[in-house]
Amino acid sequence: VNGRPLKGPYPDGFETIYLGMGCFWGAERLFWKTPGVWVTAVGYAGGFTRNPTYQETTTGQTGHAEVVKVVYDPATISLGALLKIFFEEHDPTQGMRQGNDVGTTYRSAIYATTEGQLQQAQKARDAFQQALEEAGHAGAITTEIGPLETFYYAEDYHQQYLAKNPGGYCGLRGTGVSCNID
Repeated sequence: VNGRPLKGPYPDGFETIYLGMGCFWGAERLFWKTPGVWVTAVGYAGGFTRNPTYQETTTGQTGHAEVVKVVYDPATISLGALLKIFFEEHDPTQGMRQGNDVGTTYRSAIYATTEGQLQQAQKARDAFQQALEEAGHAGAITTEIGPLETFYYAEDYHQQYLAKNPGGYCGLRGTGVSCNID
């Protein structure tokens, strides 16, 4: 989308976090449009099958979630701002689904690359849970939060899919609840 290499190298001082919000096409577009995000790529994380394919992950047998690799400049956009977008732009209470996309592949997930990211993600989850409760939204946040173990890039045709197919499917729907996340 922006001509930058999906697999690096990335500028010194930039950070990477992996976010699962259901179908990765819409989530990737959301983040590539965000100022301060250097580059995005889609793939699979959180599972146990090595080098999974899209066809394998959609069976639910690999344990992987569809995720967006978000490489960002922390001098331009904070992790808190990215987590605010993450929690507000999908429904983190839906468990193993997002809208019409059902299965473990579509779960809400945050895979951190540093201990600081992990701690901040947990604090953001707690803050958004409180905001949901104050807004009368039933349901607990089910977002899986943990350290990234391995990320596998999705097939090329999935990368920046909605730039190549502007009318393509995007099932992202938030709860309508907003929250201040530092």
